[in-house]
Amino acid sequence: MPETASFSCALITGASAGLGEEFAFQIAPRVRKLVLVARREPLLLQLADRVRSQFPHVAVAVHAVDLNISAERETLVKDLTASGFLPDLLVNNAGLGDYGEFATATWERLRSMLYVNIEALTHLSHALVPEMIRRGGGAIINVSSLASTLPIPDFAVYAATKAYVSSFSEALRIELREHHIRVLAVCPGPVRTEFGKVSRRSPDGPGMPSSKSAYVPKEQVVAEALAGLDRNVARVYPGIKIAAAALLISAMPMVVIRFAMGFRPRR
Repeated sequence: MPETASFSCALITGASAGLGEEFAFQIAPRVRKLVLVARREPLLLQLADRVRSQFPHVAVAVHAVDLNISAERETLVKDLTASGFLPDLLVNNAGLGDYGEFATATWERLRSMLYVNIEALTHLSHALVPEMIRRGGGAIINVSSLASTLPIPDFAVYAATKAYVSSFSEALRIELREHHIRVLAVCPGPVRTEFGKVSRRSPDGPGMPSSKSAYVPKEQVVAEALAGLDRNVARVYPGIKIAAAALLISAMPMVVIRFAMGFRPRR
């Protein structure tokens, strides 16, 4: 059985709700320090109090940061350095979605998705990896998606950003292996979090169609992610149905995928 990885300090983006919140509770027993990052400071402060109550040994720091903005990310890294909260476990969980046709999307929404899903994840990794190398080890968990394996109509940009996350994680894993830094891409399917609601363009607008049986609880997603980190695997597809779907997709030639996606249920 693989040894459970423990860390000095973990940083979780998108920590105010959903998978990020769950990562906080499941990672807390493994660390001495925990950094919670998201835009909504009141929710972060509430979460920090709950974590401290349940895990009094953990020092919790809260940073309200808009990951869209490069200057705020740079300030975050400076603050972490000054406070001694530089992580040896980075969880790039923050992500945005947008469900609807590409031509009718607002550029501001698409740009925010690109900034958060790709630029912020890459920026924080680039800023924090050198210190992990200097310390002689660490880990990065990048939250990707099953969508990364497919070109998805009405979810075109989101799926493409997650394809970047999975590919970047694979390459970074190879580069950092000699420095004893693990890199894991977590590729969940549908999860009942705020993500689905936020991805809609209006409160009563259409959401991405998916079978109710395909949903995996956030607790299971995070548990399987951390188990995958302990085993030092490259990717995790949480839930047996999602893992089976990923295996099937990987065996299909693009011409078949292209044909199938043409008949995919849309609005």
